[in-house]
Amino acid sequence: MDEVTSLKYATRFSILAAVLGLVFVISLFTGRYSLCFQDLLSDDLGKYIVWNIRLSRTLTAALLGMALSVSGATLQSAFKNPLVDPGIMGVSQGAAFGAAFAILFLSNYPPTIEISSIVFGLLAVFTAYTMSSAIKYGERVLRLVLAGIVVSALFSGGVGVMECLADPLKQLPELTFWLLGGLSGVVWRDFLYALPLALGGILALLIVRWRVNLLTLKDDVALSLGTDLSKLRGLVITASVVATAAVTSVAGVIGWMGLMVPHMARKMFGIDNRRVIPASALLGATLTIIFDGIARTVSPGEIPLGVVTSLFGAPLFVFLLSRKGGETDG
Repeated sequence: MDEVTSLKYATRFSILAAVLGLVFVISLFTGRYSLCFQDLLSDDLGKYIVWNIRLSRTLTAALLGMALSVSGATLQSAFKNPLVDPGIMGVSQGAAFGAAFAILFLSNYPPTIEISSIVFGLLAVFTAYTMSSAIKYGERVLRLVLAGIVVSALFSGGVGVMECLADPLKQLPELTFWLLGGLSGVVWRDFLYALPLALGGILALLIVRWRVNLLTLKDDVALSLGTDLSKLRGLVITASVVATAAVTSVAGVIGWMGLMVPHMARKMFGIDNRRVIPASALLGATLTIIFDGIARTVSPGEIPLGVVTSLFGAPLFVFLLSRKGGETDG
């Protein structure tokens, strides 16, 4: 890569980082209770709202966007399919089922919900892997995607059963709002519970991002370069599952971020995952903070974040697909 191209991408990364910082700060002072910087110095209520409510929520939104977007970008490369995201592979639905199971039958304690989400998220991927061997249609990667769609449907049906079994007065309202996705009840405790596993999964994917490029090659080419595809694919899938399940246990099911954001990153940075994955992290964090701000400000009653991401994500994704260029490297 020549100096001009390197400078171009460095400039774009700097702009993304600056926009993220600006959006983050604005989010702290935006809401139904308007605040300004002076309130942090003189108003006790303003201090409490910023430090104990909005800061934890904004950090969680950033972590959520990073985890879903980085996982989506990695899975799309790992399965050589631009329409793959954590939802299509059954990860989100498996994690949602695990969280719903914990809420109804175990406890409402955040670590229990998180562990249950991760266990069922991994179970969903393992089931998809096992099921793909029984499918006789298409190549290995296509069989995995088809199996993931089936597993997603199965766990979605299981979540529906959980809703039928939930107490209509106590459990069902909480479960329904959680399944729509949102950060209205997030506090510091929730953020700190999700942080270690989510951040660990994100960092693992960032560290191996240059090797993710090998997964986009033909299998025989990758093998000739000395790459163990099974181990590498297993590593990145596991890291994606852990990161996705950790944030899902806190925020519920949030759609479109893992599908849409990687395409935005490729439009700006080409197809090299060394740039696409970190760019997805920055874009995902920025957009999720913006969408969460919309969710909590446009109406007196908060709109679930999952609804907002669907309303904005679907048309934005169609717009991205209608645009030419940006998908080639350099």
